[in-house]
Amino acid sequence: MDNWLVYSIGFLAQLLFSSRLVIQWVYSERQKRVITPTIFWTLSLLASFLLFIYGYLRDDFAIMLGQGLTYFIYIRNLQLQNQWQRYPKFMQWFLLLVPSFIVIFYFNNNAIDVEKLFKNDAIPFWLLLLGIVSQVVFTFRFVYQWLYSEKLKESALPFGFWLLSLIGSLLILTYAIFRKDPVLFIGHVLGAIIYIRNIILTRKHVIAT
Repeated sequence: MDNWLVYSIGFLAQLLFSSRLVIQWVYSERQKRVITPTIFWTLSLLASFLLFIYGYLRDDFAIMLGQGLTYFIYIRNLQLQNQWQRYPKFMQWFLLLVPSFIVIFYFNNNAIDVEKLFKNDAIPFWLLLLGIVSQVVFTFRFVYQWLYSEKLKESALPFGFWLLSLIGSLLILTYAIFRKDPVLFIGHVLGAIIYIRNIILTRKHVIAT
């Protein structure tokens, strides 16, 4: 596939990820506290799907791992906001089954595809390891957010979520620089700025209350 098309998919995914952050940031600035609008999770779900495809086309296991782990957490947050139930049934099943179809398609060549991921000449092992660690840290923020939200029985973005977001984002920025990946770099530069702002808003709200 042409590089321009691959990068277009990646940039579109990052545009959606960045849009969700900007929208969430605007909502939060208006309320002077961290807000979690439904569109945040809707855009997250769509962007995650596209970035997973981008990672596959780039033979980048780190990207695929990160998106694969968070996809269903986005759906769960939509459920907690009572928005998932409003989706048409066919769309619910489509969104639930697509990841499985992608995995089946990916492993259609069995060991060949696995070999491409873990022994990619374009990505040294140490850099692949950095990418995986970065994505695990970045992904764990949503595991933390999910457990926190389940405890509250509502979708929320706590202080720990933003702190893990910032740490993970800085690690991915480092990975993007060595990987020479403009999609990851541009997306996480903007993200890091918004993460810092949300940390400030969260701390101010905690102090005020």
